[in-house]
Amino acid sequence: MQILMAWITGLLFGLGLIVSGMTNPAKVTGFLDLAGRWDPSLAFVMVGAIGVGLVAFRLAGKRSTSLLGAPMRLPTASDIDRRLVLGSLAFGTGWGLAGYCPGPALASLASGGSKPLIFTAAMLAGMALFELLERRRNTAAGSQPTAGRPGA
Repeated sequence: MQILMAWITGLLFGLGLIVSGMTNPAKVTGFLDLAGRWDPSLAFVMVGAIGVGLVAFRLAGKRSTSLLGAPMRLPTASDIDRRLVLGSLAFGTGWGLAGYCPGPALASLASGGSKPLIFTAAMLAGMALFELLERRRNTAAGSQPTAGRPGA
């Protein structure tokens, strides 16, 4: 049942990204181009997503198990540190240059184009490199990642 619900949720999320225009890199870069021909339409998508997220996290925070009975594991980290800021800058830079972020890139793979494929391959390579460097860092320091955020 959990696999079916994960599939349905992923499908709904992907369809929402397609309908909202988040899978169109030109629309995304138009939204990020504040000094040029700015397209504010994605702001409505973001405000809607934030609203849904606020309600969902409030409700989830009051539960100890999910609707399907799995233990509820919400993020616990709340500190803003150097790693978070640098990671956010890297994410934003990649989003602005490519016009994709991870979810829309994966949804765009269905289009069969080379751009989402190249972006996804580069994203996976970056994730693998990060994991490799994190393991080396943790091994050298003799530590384990802290709870709440892997590798924090």
